[in-house]
Amino acid sequence: MCGRFTLSQTPEAISQTFQIEKVPDLEPQYNIAPTQMVTAVLCNPESAHREFQKLRWGLIPSWAKDPGMGAKLFNARAETVAEKPAFRSAFKRRRCLVVADGFYEWQHQEGKKQPFYFCLQNGKPFGFAGLWEQWQSPAGEEIASCTILTTQANELLQPIHERMPVILQQQDYDVWLDPQVQTPERLQQLLYPYPSEAMTAYPVSTVVNSPKHNSPDCIQPVLSP
Repeated sequence: MCGRFTLSQTPEAISQTFQIEKVPDLEPQYNIAPTQMVTAVLCNPESAHREFQKLRWGLIPSWAKDPGMGAKLFNARAETVAEKPAFRSAFKRRRCLVVADGFYEWQHQEGKKQPFYFCLQNGKPFGFAGLWEQWQSPAGEEIASCTILTTQANELLQPIHERMPVILQQQDYDVWLDPQVQTPERLQQLLYPYPSEAMTAYPVSTVVNSPKHNSPDCIQPVLSP
């Protein structure tokens, strides 16, 4: 699964990764949790160009009776996303890149949970494979929300957790964002574990356990217990 992640890169680094000149003002985020707002990249259907948009993390299906449903739908399994009622429409037509530069997972150690931080060895930002949806209440309230896809863990993550978020390769961004690509088989080809050799991981402080903590301390290495 993926329940926490970070985004603290410079606008220049984000612009270069996603090939978008106009980057919104972003405050560094070291402990992003479900129901918070995240930065995503979508394909504008009119211009066919990439653009940034803020989305609530936790997908609210268009048919949901209330937005509270989204709190449980912050992840979607890549293996079944094409069939699940909450995700299949978005998987076909409304895909996005959730902008990040690292994420956390917890390992059970002698009755305790030790958090680990995972990022790319080159330190660059990247895009999680995401889906987005537009929900509207009977009163007219509109909420744009998203979920992050997960897949089987790579060798680096396996000792920590059995699942990991899908980190897309940059050369696959165009295909993933293209609403004209709707064949499940083609899309599923992009949803594989990111190579272990391109990633790094280390234990961090348990301060990250609370989403109230949002500071560089969250990603500082600590001695492994």
